Formats: sequence, C-alpha cells, structure tokens
Amino acid sequence: MRIFVYHTPELVPQSGLPDCAVVIDVLRATSTIATALNNGAAGVRAYADLTELQGAADTFAPGTCLKAGERGGKSVAGFEMSNSPFEYTTERVKDKWILMSTTNGTRSLTAVREAPVVVTCAFVNLGMVREFLQQSDFETVWIVGSGWEGSYSLEDTCCAGAVAWELGTAGNDEVVAARALYGHWQKDILGLLKQASHGQRLLGLGALEDLIYCSKDALPVLPRQNEAGYLVGTHL
Repeated sequence: MRIFVYHTPELVPQSGLPDCAVVIDVLRATSTIATALNNGAAGVRAYADLTELQGAADTFAPGTCLKAGERGGKSVAGFEMSNSPFEYTTERVKDKWILMSTTNGTRSLTAVREAPVVVTCAFVNLGMVREFLQQSDFETVWIVGSGWEGSYSLEDTCCAGAVAWELGTAGNDEVVAARALYGHWQKDILGLLKQASHGQRLLGLGALEDLIYCSKDALPVLPRQNEAGYLVGTHL
C-alpha cells in the first residue's frame, strides 16, 4: 500500500484516482459526521455550496432532514444545526438525513467524491479507520486534509500521520512529515488542538469542550460514501 497525504483539497491531483480516499477535518466536520452517524443519523450529504444545500433540503419531506451549516466556525442563519458534535444527539438526529456544508471539510469530500472508496476520519474514530485500512488490500490511499480556507492545518496533518503511522509506504514527502508530527504529539492530542490556529479560533468562541471531545478516539463508526456525496455509518 502506497500512501499519499495532501494537506488541502486544492492540492489533490487533478488527474487519476486512488483506490481509497480518507478525508479529514478534525475541527470539526469529520468529527461531527462520525458523531451523527454513530448516533443513528440515516446519512450525511455533503455540499460545498450553501445554496445547493438549501435547494436539496427543499426536496425532502418535512421532518426527514436537518440543515447543518458552518462558516468561520460559526453557525449559518436559518440552519437547524451548526458544526459542533454536541448538537448531534440521538434524540435530534436518529433516522434523519444531515445536509452539511462547512468552511473546509465538505470541500475535501467534494474533491475526492469520484474515488471508488471514500471514508472520513478524525481522532474520534481513528481506530476504526486504521482497522479498516489494515484489513484492506488497497494499492493506493490518499489522505486528504481540509486545512483552513486553502491553508495548511496542524490538526488535520497530525491526524493524517496517525492514520499512516504504521501503515504502508510513503508515496510523498508529506506522509513522512505527517508521521513525524503525530509521533511528537501522539500523547497530547488536546495540546496540539489548543496550539492549532483553528483550535485557538474555536477557543475564542468558547468551544473548549469541542476540542476535548475531538481529541479522543471513542466512536466505533466508519463513515463511508455509498454514492457520490452520500455518507452512511458502517461498523467493522
């Protein structure tokens, strides 16, 4: 297995596809997706554009979907949900479709949606993603971080390094760097999230509990795309 890390969706190659793509947005899209699916959501549909999301919501029967939007770490006016995993309780999301658009994570999902296998990862479900890849026979895996508005993200790269830690061979230099970053921080993931620029942005919004939650591997769920743009929860 050859593993490639791309820090942002803008860096994903414009030609060719991997056997499997792993999309990461630790703070907070992929942490929230895993939480929603673990708590019984029917599925998650990702949209890069808010207008497209609103149009799709209008096609659902009343009460069967929830609009989840975030821009700049804040909720979108008129949407039922933001991007905090604490909002996605079983009582709110069970059997409902989550229509999600975030600043960064949903753009990464869009960038690799044509890959034959797409899964999402965060520290909250790291063990499940590692197990899935270890059981697979993929020849190539792309791990795609979401970054922040096109720029490098410390937490996504560290999570990419965690995925690739003892798996396969490095296909690019970014894998080596990501593994080294995870090796340095693996015993203090919360400390890393507090150091990260987006972590500090969320702390400024009073979201310390979100950072604590997003630092722990606790969810036995593997969000996996079953058709382009649609994610459902699976268990190994």
